[in-house]
Amino acid sequence: MRLARSTVRDMTTGSPMKLVIGFTVPLLFGFLFQQLYSFVDTAIVGKTLGADQLAAVGCTGSLNFLILGFCNGLCAGFAIPIAQSFGAHEESEMRCYLANAIYICVGFSLVMGVVTALLCPTMLRLMNTDASIFDSAVSYIRLIFAAIPVTVLYNMSSGVLRSLGDSKTPVYFIAIASVVNIVLDLLFIMVFGMGVAGAAVATIISQLVSGVGCLVVMIRHFPILRMSREERRFRPRYAAHLVGIGIPMGLQYSITAIGSVVAQWSVNGISVAAVSAMTAGGKISMFFTCMFDALATTMATYAGQNMGAKKGRRIVQGLNAASVIGTIYCILAFTIIWLFGRQMIGLFVDAGSDGEVVSMAYRFLLINSSMYIPLLFVNIVRLSIQGMGFTQVAMFAGVAEMIARTGVAVLLVPVLGFTGACLANPMAWLLADAFLIPCFAHIMRRMKVYLRPVGGQREA
Repeated sequence: MRLARSTVRDMTTGSPMKLVIGFTVPLLFGFLFQQLYSFVDTAIVGKTLGADQLAAVGCTGSLNFLILGFCNGLCAGFAIPIAQSFGAHEESEMRCYLANAIYICVGFSLVMGVVTALLCPTMLRLMNTDASIFDSAVSYIRLIFAAIPVTVLYNMSSGVLRSLGDSKTPVYFIAIASVVNIVLDLLFIMVFGMGVAGAAVATIISQLVSGVGCLVVMIRHFPILRMSREERRFRPRYAAHLVGIGIPMGLQYSITAIGSVVAQWSVNGISVAAVSAMTAGGKISMFFTCMFDALATTMATYAGQNMGAKKGRRIVQGLNAASVIGTIYCILAFTIIWLFGRQMIGLFVDAGSDGEVVSMAYRFLLINSSMYIPLLFVNIVRLSIQGMGFTQVAMFAGVAEMIARTGVAVLLVPVLGFTGACLANPMAWLLADAFLIPCFAHIMRRMKVYLRPVGGQREA
């Protein structure tokens, strides 16, 4: 694998549609491989250890999202000033931001890993976790939380590479890590009999492989990132700006996750079968939603670079391109799930012995996939706003999602049962869109940069 400086991509010139497609496709494969971690974990756990252990892993999902979502959002926020500085061709400033982001990430991840690992039993009790799966759930999520520094390593290093327009390198290492994860899952669970803890250890080692790989490439193949002694110095002004962008972005993920935790609490109170169904359906849905994550990450980098270059009209053009691509995909995704959803669920549970779980999971998939277009706009509009640097504004979309999920959990689940729980995500997406779309239009009108011609000539 040969990587060079040419992998850096300037997204401030050229056809927005071509740039969005070219950047999104490698990202999509990267997210698919990343989902393969949890997919393989879940499939092996469900098939070899049974529905109860599948529920033990699944009931930690929203808690995982709450904690790791904050970490991932923080790293994504730190990457925004780097992308903006790159777009503005302020390379020394970009390296100063990178140095200070590294210092913050190291300290934060170590503290966060220790605190959350100690508190995870308390958090699972507050989530109404069933006693029959409680110990297994603790053993799984405690290891995941203890390895938060590993998670931050990958997210920060891959985020920096993407800020520079390189969406391919992280994919190479995620692909390698996915293979490592499959091998280790089979070894730890089926050979060593480590149970759900084995799935957690396999995931941690695989993430370490991808994180170290991206870091090595950054050091060896990107001269633009090589810092002078002065640039490596800790600077409170840069650190404050990074925190000012990163914390709201991390909180946006966590606030969204609070609603998911409440929704998971309501599902935990229905039955273990409901938890298993939500786990299986959720894992499949996460594969299909990788396209939205890829388009969103593309828009964050694209908007960040063009914001730095003061080319606001191109941000709108890029968002339009992502909307067209995403809408076509949404129609295809719903069709595939409608036709083959039950067969996909069979990868996790035995249709003969767990027919109730299959039926419930299929219902979850149909309801959620029918609302993928609203989810598309939640992702691409929010990340465009965040890429432009307005992370505090985008955070309120997370509040909208939290309100919707909490309302469904409290009001609809007691009346409609599992069907009510299936409505939590669609209601959250609709309410977030109701805030984000007018907000984006207001930001662009207020900036009045989207009306300015780009270079006075038609875009190539």
